[in-house]
Amino acid sequence: MKKLRRMLVILFSTSILLTGCAPAENASSEEAKKVKVMLDWFPNTNHTGIYAAIEKGFYKEAGLEVEIVEPGEGVSADQIVASGEVDFAVSHQENITHARSAGVPIVSIAAIIQENTSAFASLKEEEIVSPEDFEGKRYGGWGSPTEEAVIRAVMNQDDADFGKVDYVTLGATDFFKSIGRDTDFQWIFEGWDGIEAKRKGIELNYIYLKDLDPALNYYTPVLAASETKIKKEKDTVQAFVQATAKGYEFAIDKPIEAADILIKHVPEINKDLAKESQKWLSKQYQGDAKQWGIQKEEVWERYADWMYQQKLIEENIDPAEAYTNEFLPEAEK
Repeated sequence: MKKLRRMLVILFSTSILLTGCAPAENASSEEAKKVKVMLDWFPNTNHTGIYAAIEKGFYKEAGLEVEIVEPGEGVSADQIVASGEVDFAVSHQENITHARSAGVPIVSIAAIIQENTSAFASLKEEEIVSPEDFEGKRYGGWGSPTEEAVIRAVMNQDDADFGKVDYVTLGATDFFKSIGRDTDFQWIFEGWDGIEAKRKGIELNYIYLKDLDPALNYYTPVLAASETKIKKEKDTVQAFVQATAKGYEFAIDKPIEAADILIKHVPEINKDLAKESQKWLSKQYQGDAKQWGIQKEEVWERYADWMYQQKLIEENIDPAEAYTNEFLPEAEK
C-alpha cells in the first residue's frame, strides 16, 4: 500500500503499556517516554497495528507516549530515523539494504508483512505481462532510486532495454488518476490499490516481485530504528516493538474492529477500501510465520546478494546486522 504521500504532518500522542514488557528508560507511572514514529507514506492498512496499539492502550501500558509523523514530499523516513530526528520509522527491506550499503546505520526491528505483496500493475488492455513488455512504456514512480534500480535489473534479466522505459516521477498522486493517463504501469501493493481496483471493477495485470526472482520476496514494509537507538535505549525499543506486536496481533484477530480504529484516527481515509483492505491484509501480516514480526537471515542474505550481483549496491552488507528479532515477544523467537 503505497501512494499519496501528504505534505502535512499529523500526530497522535497517547501514553502507553505492554503487560510483561520491560519499562522504557526514565518512564514512570506519572511520566511516559515520548517517542516518534515516521510513516513511509500516508496512513493506510500497512500501519493499522500502530494505530491499534494507540487505541487499545498497548503503548500506554508499555510506558510510552507515541507521536505518529508522516514524511513530507521528498523526505526519506530512513534518513530521518538514522539521524535520530525520529525514534522509529516504517521502512522497507530494499531501502535498508541500500542504506546500509551506503553506510547508513539503520536496522529492521520487525517485519510488518511476511511476504512481498507488491507488484508492477497495469491496465489489462496494455498487455504488460513481463518485464520485457516495459519497453516503450511509461513507468510512474514515487521518486525512489530503489524502484528504478529494481526495474532495470528485472528488465536486464529478460534481456530488455531499460533505456526504452519512459520514467515519470509522480510524487504524491493517486494510482487511479495516473494509470492509463500519465503512465502505463506502476509499482503498487495489492492489498491497497489492488483491492481498490477490484472494488472499482478495473481489471489489472500484475507482475509480482516475488515471482520475478525468489530474492525479491523480501520483507516490505518493516519497522526500523537506528543502531544508536538500539544500543543506547534497548528498553525503549523493546517496549515499542512488543506493544506494536500486540497492535498487529489485534488487527490479525479482529480486522474489522482494527479498520474502524484506523478510520477513527484517519477520518479522511476511504472507509470502504480500508475495511476491505484490512480483511485481506490481516491474513498477510504474519502469513505462515510462527509469530508476527519475525525475520529470517536467509531472506536478508538472499536479497542483499541479489542486489550486489545486479550491481544495485556497491558494497554488500552483513545480513545479520541489518535486522534483529531481539525485541520481539519471547514466544517462538
